[in-house]
Amino acid sequence: MRNLYNSLVSSVIFPLQEKLKGHTTLSVRQAMEKSQWWSTEQLHAFQLKRLKTLLKNVADTVPYYQTLFSDAGFSPDHIRELDDLSRLPFLTKQDIRENLEALKSTQAKDLSRFNTGGSSGEPLIFFIGNERVSHDVAAKWRATRWWDVDIGDPEIVLWGSPIELSSQDHVRIWRDRIFRSKLLPAFEMSAQKIDGFLQEIQKMRPDMLFGYPSALAFIAQHAQKQGVRMDNLGIKVAFVTAERTYDWQREIITDTFACKLANGYGGRDAGFIAHECPAGSLHLTAEDIIVEVVDNQGNVLPVGERGELVVTHLATRDFPFIRYRTGDVGVLSDKTCACGRGLPVLASIEGRTTDFVVAADGTVMHGLALIYTVRDLPGVREFKIIQESTQRTRVLLVANDEFGRASVDRIKADFKSRLGESVEIIVDRVDEIPAERSGKHRYVVGLGDINPEQQSTVQSNV
Repeated sequence: MRNLYNSLVSSVIFPLQEKLKGHTTLSVRQAMEKSQWWSTEQLHAFQLKRLKTLLKNVADTVPYYQTLFSDAGFSPDHIRELDDLSRLPFLTKQDIRENLEALKSTQAKDLSRFNTGGSSGEPLIFFIGNERVSHDVAAKWRATRWWDVDIGDPEIVLWGSPIELSSQDHVRIWRDRIFRSKLLPAFEMSAQKIDGFLQEIQKMRPDMLFGYPSALAFIAQHAQKQGVRMDNLGIKVAFVTAERTYDWQREIITDTFACKLANGYGGRDAGFIAHECPAGSLHLTAEDIIVEVVDNQGNVLPVGERGELVVTHLATRDFPFIRYRTGDVGVLSDKTCACGRGLPVLASIEGRTTDFVVAADGTVMHGLALIYTVRDLPGVREFKIIQESTQRTRVLLVANDEFGRASVDRIKADFKSRLGESVEIIVDRVDEIPAERSGKHRYVVGLGDINPEQQSTVQSNV
Protein backbone atom coordinates (compact mmCIF):
# COMPACT_ATOMS: atom_id res chain seq x y z
CA MET A 1 0.00 0.00 0.00
CA ARG A 2 1.31 3.39 -0.92
CA ASN A 3 1.74 5.90 1.89
CA LEU A 4 0.38 9.42 1.99
CA TYR A 5 3.69 11.07 1.02
CA ASN A 6 4.13 8.90 -2.09
CA SER A 7 0.58 9.65 -3.20
CA LEU A 8 1.06 13.38 -2.59
CA VAL A 9 4.17 13.49 -4.77
CA SER A 10 2.82 11.40 -7.66
CA SER A 11 -0.73 12.81 -7.62
CA VAL A 12 -0.16 16.45 -6.72
CA ILE A 13 3.42 17.75 -6.58
CA PHE A 14 4.81 16.18 -9.78
CA PRO A 15 1.72 17.01 -11.89
CA LEU A 16 1.86 20.59 -10.56
CA GLN A 17 5.53 20.86 -11.53
CA GLU A 18 4.74 19.64 -15.03
CA LYS A 19 1.83 22.06 -15.39
CA LEU A 20 4.03 24.99 -14.34
CA LYS A 21 6.49 23.95 -17.06
CA GLY A 22 3.74 24.04 -19.66
CA HIS A 23 3.65 20.25 -20.00
CA THR A 24 0.57 18.05 -20.37
CA THR A 25 2.30 15.03 -18.86
CA LEU A 26 -0.47 13.96 -16.49
CA SER A 27 -3.27 13.93 -19.06
CA VAL A 28 -1.05 12.17 -21.60
CA ARG A 29 -0.12 9.46 -19.10
CA GLN A 30 -3.76 8.96 -18.10
CA ALA A 31 -4.71 8.55 -21.76
CA MET A 32 -1.83 6.11 -22.31
CA GLU A 33 -2.94 3.96 -19.39
CA LYS A 34 -6.20 3.43 -21.25
CA SER A 35 -4.79 3.05 -24.77
CA GLN A 36 -2.24 0.41 -23.69
CA TRP A 37 -5.12 -2.08 -23.57
CA TRP A 38 -6.38 -1.28 -27.07
CA SER A 39 -6.37 -3.84 -29.86
CA THR A 40 -3.83 -3.78 -32.67
CA GLU A 41 -6.48 -2.35 -35.00
CA GLN A 42 -7.31 0.48 -32.60
CA LEU A 43 -3.64 1.36 -32.14
CA HIS A 44 -2.98 1.36 -35.89
CA ALA A 45 -5.97 3.63 -36.52
CA PHE A 46 -4.76 6.00 -33.79
CA GLN A 47 -1.21 6.02 -35.22
CA LEU A 48 -2.50 6.73 -38.74
CA LYS A 49 -4.63 9.64 -37.54
CA ARG A 50 -1.72 11.18 -35.64
CA LEU A 51 0.68 10.56 -38.52
CA LYS A 52 -1.58 12.44 -40.95
CA THR A 53 -1.89 15.32 -38.49
CA LEU A 54 1.89 15.48 -38.02
CA LEU A 55 2.65 15.45 -41.75
CA LYS A 56 0.07 18.14 -42.50
CA ASN A 57 1.50 20.29 -39.74
CA VAL A 58 5.12 20.00 -40.86
CA ALA A 59 4.09 20.60 -44.48
CA ASP A 60 2.70 23.96 -43.36
CA THR A 61 5.27 25.05 -40.78
CA VAL A 62 8.65 23.30 -41.16
CA PRO A 63 10.90 24.71 -43.93
CA TYR A 64 12.91 21.49 -44.28
CA TYR A 65 9.81 19.41 -44.99
CA GLN A 66 8.18 22.07 -47.12
CA THR A 67 11.17 21.84 -49.47
CA LEU A 68 11.42 18.07 -49.21
CA PHE A 69 7.73 17.48 -49.96
CA SER A 70 7.80 19.95 -52.85
CA ASP A 71 10.88 18.38 -54.44
CA ALA A 72 9.42 14.88 -54.08
CA GLY A 73 5.93 15.85 -55.26
CA PHE A 74 4.59 14.47 -51.99
CA SER A 75 1.44 15.52 -50.17
CA PRO A 76 0.32 14.36 -46.70
CA ASP A 77 -2.94 13.39 -48.40
CA HIS A 78 -1.00 10.57 -50.07
CA ILE A 79 -0.87 8.77 -46.71
CA ARG A 80 -3.78 6.31 -46.66
CA GLU A 81 -2.23 3.63 -44.45
CA LEU A 82 0.81 3.26 -42.21
CA ASP A 83 2.79 1.46 -44.90
CA ASP A 84 2.65 4.64 -47.01
CA LEU A 85 5.16 6.16 -44.60
CA SER A 86 7.86 4.33 -46.58
CA ARG A 87 7.27 6.81 -49.44
CA LEU A 88 9.20 9.42 -47.45
CA PRO A 89 13.00 9.55 -47.31
CA PHE A 90 14.88 8.81 -44.13
CA LEU A 91 16.08 11.46 -41.70
CA THR A 92 19.72 10.89 -40.77
CA LYS A 93 21.94 12.46 -38.15
CA GLN A 94 23.83 14.20 -40.93
CA ASP A 95 20.55 15.63 -42.27
CA ILE A 96 19.88 17.13 -38.85
CA ARG A 97 23.39 18.58 -38.59
CA GLU A 98 23.09 20.20 -42.02
CA ASN A 99 19.51 21.51 -41.57
CA LEU A 100 19.28 22.33 -37.88
CA GLU A 101 17.46 25.64 -38.28
CA ALA A 102 15.28 24.51 -41.20
CA LEU A 103 13.94 21.62 -39.09
CA LYS A 104 12.44 24.02 -36.57
CA SER A 105 8.73 24.75 -36.97
CA THR A 106 7.93 28.40 -37.60
CA GLN A 107 5.27 28.04 -34.88
CA ALA A 108 7.59 26.46 -32.31
CA LYS A 109 7.90 28.14 -28.93
CA ASP A 110 10.16 27.46 -25.95
CA LEU A 111 12.32 24.90 -27.74
CA SER A 112 14.97 23.24 -25.58
CA ARG A 113 18.39 22.42 -27.01
CA PHE A 114 19.55 18.86 -26.49
CA ASN A 115 22.41 16.70 -27.65
CA THR A 116 23.27 13.03 -27.59
CA GLY A 117 26.19 11.83 -25.52
CA GLY A 118 28.38 11.12 -28.53
CA SER A 119 29.51 7.71 -27.23
CA SER A 120 30.15 6.46 -30.74
CA GLY A 121 31.14 9.64 -32.50
CA GLU A 122 30.20 13.29 -32.87
CA PRO A 123 27.37 14.41 -30.54
CA LEU A 124 24.11 15.27 -32.30
CA ILE A 125 22.50 18.64 -31.50
CA PHE A 126 18.72 18.96 -31.90
CA PHE A 127 15.69 20.65 -30.32
CA ILE A 128 12.67 19.41 -28.38
CA GLY A 129 9.36 21.18 -27.72
CA ASN A 130 6.98 20.90 -24.78
CA GLU A 131 4.70 18.46 -26.59
CA ARG A 132 7.56 16.01 -27.13
CA VAL A 133 8.78 16.35 -23.52
CA SER A 134 5.27 15.77 -22.15
CA HIS A 135 4.81 12.59 -24.17
CA ASP A 136 8.24 11.13 -23.43
CA VAL A 137 7.92 11.78 -19.70
CA ALA A 138 4.39 10.37 -19.69
CA ALA A 139 5.52 7.20 -21.48
CA LYS A 140 8.33 6.66 -18.98
CA TRP A 141 5.96 7.38 -16.09
CA ARG A 142 3.46 4.82 -17.36
CA ALA A 143 6.16 2.17 -17.72
CA THR A 144 7.47 2.88 -14.22
CA ARG A 145 4.02 2.24 -12.78
CA TRP A 146 3.92 -1.20 -14.43
CA TRP A 147 6.38 -2.30 -11.74
CA ASP A 148 4.41 -1.12 -8.68
CA VAL A 149 6.66 1.90 -8.16
CA ASP A 150 5.90 5.55 -8.81
CA ILE A 151 7.34 9.04 -8.73
CA GLY A 152 8.02 9.85 -5.08
CA ASP A 153 9.22 6.35 -4.19
CA PRO A 154 12.90 6.35 -3.10
CA GLU A 155 15.17 6.03 -6.14
CA ILE A 156 18.91 5.81 -6.80
CA VAL A 157 19.99 6.98 -10.27
CA LEU A 158 23.42 5.96 -11.60
CA TRP A 159 24.02 8.15 -14.60
CA GLY A 160 26.79 9.84 -16.50
CA SER A 161 25.16 12.29 -18.86
CA PRO A 162 26.70 15.77 -18.65
CA ILE A 163 23.17 17.21 -18.94
CA GLU A 164 21.96 15.70 -15.67
CA LEU A 165 25.25 16.08 -13.84
CA SER A 166 25.70 19.73 -14.80
CA SER A 167 22.15 20.63 -13.86
CA GLN A 168 22.49 19.89 -10.16
CA ASP A 169 21.73 23.43 -9.06
CA HIS A 170 19.91 24.30 -5.85
CA VAL A 171 16.47 23.97 -7.45
CA ARG A 172 17.29 20.53 -8.88
CA ILE A 173 18.77 19.37 -5.58
CA TRP A 174 15.64 20.39 -3.65
CA ARG A 175 13.43 18.85 -6.31
CA ASP A 176 15.29 15.55 -6.02
CA ARG A 177 14.92 15.65 -2.26
CA ILE A 178 11.17 16.14 -2.54
CA PHE A 179 10.90 13.33 -5.10
CA ARG A 180 13.36 11.19 -3.08
CA SER A 181 15.66 10.67 -6.05
CA LYS A 182 19.43 10.62 -5.57
CA LEU A 183 21.82 10.97 -8.51
CA LEU A 184 25.19 9.18 -8.34
CA PRO A 185 27.74 9.96 -11.12
CA ALA A 186 28.66 6.87 -13.12
CA PHE A 187 31.82 8.31 -14.68
CA GLU A 188 34.36 7.01 -12.18
CA MET A 189 34.18 3.40 -11.07
CA SER A 190 37.13 3.11 -8.69
CA ALA A 191 36.83 0.70 -5.76
CA GLN A 192 36.58 3.65 -3.39
CA LYS A 193 33.78 5.25 -5.41
CA ILE A 194 31.83 2.00 -5.61
CA ASP A 195 32.17 1.46 -1.86
CA GLY A 196 30.57 4.88 -1.47
CA PHE A 197 27.77 3.97 -3.90
CA LEU A 198 27.00 0.80 -1.95
CA GLN A 199 26.83 2.76 1.27
CA GLU A 200 24.47 5.29 -0.30
CA ILE A 201 22.18 2.50 -1.54
CA GLN A 202 22.20 0.80 1.87
CA LYS A 203 21.45 4.08 3.61
CA MET A 204 18.57 5.05 1.32
CA ARG A 205 17.05 1.57 0.87
CA PRO A 206 15.45 2.66 -2.44
CA ASP A 207 12.44 1.02 -4.03
CA MET A 208 14.10 1.31 -7.43
CA LEU A 209 17.46 1.69 -9.14
CA PHE A 210 17.94 3.39 -12.48
CA GLY A 211 21.04 3.46 -14.66
CA TYR A 212 23.29 1.93 -17.26
CA PRO A 213 23.30 -1.90 -17.10
CA SER A 214 27.10 -1.85 -17.27
CA ALA A 215 27.32 0.46 -14.24
CA LEU A 216 24.81 -1.49 -12.14
CA ALA A 217 26.44 -4.80 -13.08
CA PHE A 218 29.86 -3.44 -12.18
CA ILE A 219 28.60 -2.30 -8.77
CA ALA A 220 26.90 -5.66 -8.23
CA GLN A 221 30.13 -7.52 -9.05
CA HIS A 222 32.04 -5.36 -6.58
CA ALA A 223 29.47 -6.00 -3.86
CA GLN A 224 29.74 -9.75 -4.39
CA LYS A 225 33.54 -9.71 -4.34
CA GLN A 226 33.59 -7.64 -1.15
CA GLY A 227 30.92 -9.79 0.50
CA VAL A 228 28.58 -6.82 0.91
CA ARG A 229 24.95 -7.89 1.19
CA MET A 230 22.57 -5.86 -0.97
CA ASP A 231 19.70 -8.36 -1.12
CA ASN A 232 18.00 -7.27 2.09
CA LEU A 233 17.15 -3.65 1.17
CA GLY A 234 13.68 -4.17 -0.27
CA ILE A 235 14.59 -2.95 -3.77
CA LYS A 236 11.73 -3.84 -6.11
CA VAL A 237 13.16 -3.18 -9.56
CA ALA A 238 16.25 -1.99 -11.41
CA PHE A 239 15.45 0.05 -14.53
CA VAL A 240 18.27 -0.15 -17.08
CA THR A 241 18.65 1.73 -20.34
CA ALA A 242 21.02 3.44 -22.82
CA GLU A 243 23.00 0.26 -23.55
CA ARG A 244 22.35 -3.31 -24.58
CA THR A 245 21.64 -5.43 -21.52
CA TYR A 246 23.43 -8.78 -21.61
CA ASP A 247 22.01 -11.87 -19.92
CA TRP A 248 24.92 -12.09 -17.50
CA GLN A 249 24.34 -8.46 -16.46
CA ARG A 250 20.66 -9.14 -15.83
CA GLU A 251 21.56 -12.17 -13.72
CA ILE A 252 24.15 -10.49 -11.51
CA ILE A 253 22.01 -7.35 -10.96
CA THR A 254 18.87 -9.30 -10.01
CA ASP A 255 20.82 -11.76 -7.80
CA THR A 256 22.85 -9.11 -5.99
CA PHE A 257 19.98 -6.70 -5.28
CA ALA A 258 17.24 -9.36 -5.02
CA CYS A 259 15.07 -7.36 -7.39
CA LYS A 260 13.54 -7.59 -10.82
CA LEU A 261 15.07 -5.90 -13.85
CA ALA A 262 13.20 -3.83 -16.43
CA ASN A 263 14.94 -2.96 -19.68
CA GLY A 264 14.14 0.28 -21.46
CA TYR A 265 15.09 1.36 -24.97
CA GLY A 266 15.19 4.87 -26.33
CA GLY A 267 17.31 7.97 -26.53
CA ARG A 268 17.29 11.73 -26.30
CA ASP A 269 16.97 11.91 -30.06
CA ALA A 270 14.55 9.07 -30.91
CA GLY A 271 12.42 9.29 -27.76
CA PHE A 272 11.07 6.74 -25.27
CA ILE A 273 10.74 3.86 -27.72
CA ALA A 274 10.07 0.72 -25.66
CA HIS A 275 10.00 -0.63 -22.13
CA GLU A 276 9.85 -4.05 -20.56
CA CYS A 277 6.72 -5.14 -18.71
CA PRO A 278 6.64 -7.59 -15.77
CA ALA A 279 5.66 -10.38 -18.18
CA GLY A 280 9.00 -9.92 -19.95
CA SER A 281 8.00 -8.21 -23.22
CA LEU A 282 9.63 -5.04 -24.51
CA HIS A 283 6.55 -2.98 -25.46
CA LEU A 284 6.74 -0.16 -28.00
CA THR A 285 5.25 3.21 -27.08
CA ALA A 286 2.92 2.81 -30.04
CA GLU A 287 0.72 5.80 -29.25
CA ASP A 288 3.69 8.09 -29.94
CA ILE A 289 6.14 6.12 -32.02
CA ILE A 290 6.06 4.16 -35.26
CA VAL A 291 8.97 1.75 -35.64
CA GLU A 292 10.13 0.31 -38.96
CA VAL A 293 12.91 -2.22 -39.53
CA VAL A 294 14.89 -1.71 -42.72
CA ASP A 295 17.63 -3.54 -44.57
CA ASN A 296 20.84 -1.99 -45.88
CA GLN A 297 19.06 -0.75 -49.03
CA GLY A 298 16.41 0.99 -46.93
CA ASN A 299 13.65 -1.51 -47.72
CA VAL A 300 11.15 -2.15 -44.94
CA LEU A 301 11.51 -5.69 -43.62
CA PRO A 302 8.66 -7.90 -42.41
CA VAL A 303 8.13 -8.57 -38.72
CA GLY A 304 10.65 -11.08 -37.39
CA GLU A 305 13.60 -10.01 -39.56
CA ARG A 306 16.65 -8.22 -38.22
CA GLY A 307 17.61 -4.77 -39.43
CA GLU A 308 18.13 -1.14 -38.54
CA LEU A 309 15.39 0.48 -36.47
CA VAL A 310 13.79 3.57 -38.01
CA VAL A 311 11.60 5.75 -35.79
CA THR A 312 8.84 8.28 -36.46
CA HIS A 313 7.95 10.23 -33.32
CA LEU A 314 4.38 11.52 -33.59
CA ALA A 315 4.79 14.24 -30.94
CA THR A 316 7.56 16.16 -32.70
CA ARG A 317 5.82 18.82 -34.78
CA ASP A 318 8.11 21.51 -33.31
CA PHE A 319 11.27 19.70 -34.50
CA PRO A 320 10.21 16.60 -36.45
CA PHE A 321 11.78 13.15 -36.23
CA ILE A 322 10.19 11.41 -39.22
CA ARG A 323 11.72 8.11 -40.41
CA TYR A 324 14.78 8.79 -38.26
CA ARG A 325 17.58 6.25 -38.66
CA THR A 326 18.64 5.30 -35.14
CA GLY A 327 21.69 3.24 -36.07
CA ASP A 328 20.37 0.48 -33.78
CA VAL A 329 19.81 -3.11 -34.85
CA GLY A 330 16.70 -4.95 -33.70
CA VAL A 331 13.80 -7.28 -34.49
CA LEU A 332 10.04 -6.69 -34.19
CA SER A 333 7.67 -9.40 -32.98
CA ASP A 334 4.04 -10.21 -33.72
CA LYS A 335 3.54 -12.00 -30.39
CA THR A 336 0.76 -11.11 -28.00
CA CYS A 337 2.11 -10.46 -24.53
CA ALA A 338 0.74 -12.39 -21.56
CA CYS A 339 0.29 -9.09 -19.70
CA GLY A 340 -2.71 -8.35 -21.94
CA ARG A 341 -1.44 -5.03 -23.28
CA GLY A 342 -2.05 -4.44 -26.96
CA LEU A 343 1.18 -2.49 -27.38
CA PRO A 344 3.41 -4.14 -30.01
CA VAL A 345 6.57 -5.94 -28.93
CA LEU A 346 10.22 -5.43 -29.81
CA ALA A 347 11.62 -8.96 -29.89
CA SER A 348 15.22 -7.84 -29.42
CA ILE A 349 17.47 -4.83 -29.49
CA GLU A 350 20.95 -5.96 -30.40
CA GLY A 351 22.89 -2.74 -29.99
CA ARG A 352 24.27 -0.12 -32.30
CA THR A 353 25.98 -0.89 -35.59
CA THR A 354 29.18 0.14 -33.77
CA ASP A 355 28.63 -2.76 -31.32
CA PHE A 356 29.33 -5.15 -34.18
CA VAL A 357 32.75 -6.28 -35.32
CA VAL A 358 33.91 -7.18 -38.81
CA ALA A 359 36.02 -10.24 -39.56
CA ALA A 360 38.85 -10.09 -42.08
CA ASP A 361 36.66 -11.86 -44.67
CA GLY A 362 33.92 -9.22 -44.26
CA THR A 363 31.58 -11.23 -42.03
CA VAL A 364 29.82 -9.02 -39.48
CA MET A 365 29.10 -10.42 -36.01
CA HIS A 366 27.90 -9.03 -32.73
CA GLY A 367 30.54 -8.10 -30.17
CA LEU A 368 29.20 -10.88 -27.95
CA ALA A 369 31.30 -13.21 -30.07
CA LEU A 370 34.35 -11.65 -28.39
CA ILE A 371 32.92 -10.47 -25.07
CA TYR A 372 32.29 -13.90 -23.59
CA THR A 373 35.87 -15.00 -24.14
CA VAL A 374 37.26 -12.10 -22.10
CA ARG A 375 34.72 -11.75 -19.32
CA ASP A 376 34.94 -15.43 -18.30
CA LEU A 377 38.72 -15.42 -17.82
CA PRO A 378 40.01 -15.52 -14.22
CA GLY A 379 41.33 -12.24 -12.86
CA VAL A 380 39.55 -9.93 -15.34
CA ARG A 381 37.97 -6.94 -13.56
CA GLU A 382 37.30 -4.61 -16.50
CA PHE A 383 37.75 -4.83 -20.25
CA LYS A 384 37.14 -3.00 -23.49
CA ILE A 385 37.50 -4.40 -26.99
CA ILE A 386 38.38 -1.89 -29.70
CA GLN A 387 38.42 -2.88 -33.35
CA GLU A 388 40.89 -0.46 -34.87
CA SER A 389 40.68 -2.01 -38.34
CA THR A 390 39.72 -5.31 -39.94
CA GLN A 391 43.35 -6.33 -39.41
CA ARG A 392 43.88 -5.15 -35.83
CA THR A 393 41.84 -5.44 -32.63
CA ARG A 394 42.99 -4.15 -29.26
CA VAL A 395 41.84 -5.42 -25.85
CA LEU A 396 42.20 -3.16 -22.81
CA LEU A 397 42.26 -5.09 -19.55
CA VAL A 398 42.19 -4.28 -15.85
CA ALA A 399 43.10 -7.56 -14.18
CA ASN A 400 44.64 -8.97 -11.02
CA ASP A 401 47.39 -11.58 -10.56
CA GLU A 402 45.08 -14.46 -11.50
CA PHE A 403 45.30 -13.27 -15.09
CA GLY A 404 48.38 -14.78 -16.71
CA ARG A 405 50.05 -15.60 -20.01
CA ALA A 406 47.70 -18.49 -20.69
CA SER A 407 44.76 -16.08 -20.62
CA VAL A 408 46.46 -13.76 -23.12
CA ASP A 409 47.03 -16.73 -25.44
CA ARG A 410 43.37 -17.75 -25.01
CA ILE A 411 42.14 -14.28 -26.03
CA LYS A 412 44.38 -14.20 -29.10
CA ALA A 413 43.43 -17.71 -30.20
CA ASP A 414 39.68 -17.21 -29.74
CA PHE A 415 39.66 -13.80 -31.41
CA LYS A 416 41.67 -15.07 -34.38
CA SER A 417 39.29 -18.00 -34.79
CA ARG A 418 36.43 -15.51 -35.18
CA LEU A 419 38.09 -12.53 -36.88
CA GLY A 420 40.69 -14.37 -38.98
CA GLU A 421 44.15 -15.82 -38.43
CA SER A 422 45.76 -12.83 -40.15
CA VAL A 423 44.28 -10.33 -37.66
CA GLU A 424 46.66 -8.80 -35.10
CA ILE A 425 45.30 -9.09 -31.56
CA ILE A 426 46.88 -6.70 -29.04
CA VAL A 427 46.24 -7.22 -25.30
CA ASP A 428 47.08 -4.19 -23.17
CA ARG A 429 47.07 -4.32 -19.36
CA VAL A 430 45.98 -0.93 -17.97
CA ASP A 431 45.27 0.50 -14.52
CA GLU A 432 41.82 1.81 -15.45
CA ILE A 433 39.43 2.13 -18.37
CA PRO A 434 37.73 5.53 -18.41
CA ALA A 435 34.02 5.78 -19.15
CA GLU A 436 32.85 7.25 -22.43
CA ARG A 437 32.06 10.97 -22.55
CA SER A 438 28.42 10.05 -21.92
CA GLY A 439 29.31 8.08 -18.79
CA LYS A 440 28.58 4.72 -20.40
CA HIS A 441 30.98 1.80 -20.07
CA ARG A 442 31.11 0.17 -23.49
CA TYR A 443 32.51 -3.34 -23.85
CA VAL A 444 32.95 -3.21 -27.62
CA VAL A 445 33.82 -0.34 -29.94
CA GLY A 446 33.36 -1.48 -33.53
CA LEU A 447 34.57 0.15 -36.69
CA GLY A 448 31.46 2.30 -36.88
CA ASP A 449 31.50 2.37 -40.66
CA ILE A 450 30.03 -0.99 -41.59
CA ASN A 451 29.13 -0.75 -45.25
CA PRO A 452 25.67 -1.74 -46.55
CA GLU A 453 26.79 -5.05 -48.05
CA GLN A 454 28.36 -6.09 -44.76
CA GLN A 455 25.28 -5.06 -42.75
CA SER A 456 23.19 -7.58 -44.62
CA THR A 457 25.29 -10.39 -43.12
CA VAL A 458 24.94 -9.31 -39.48
CA GLN A 459 24.70 -12.37 -37.26
CA SER A 460 25.07 -13.29 -33.62
CA ASN A 461 28.01 -15.67 -33.73
CA VAL A 462 28.06 -16.42 -30.01
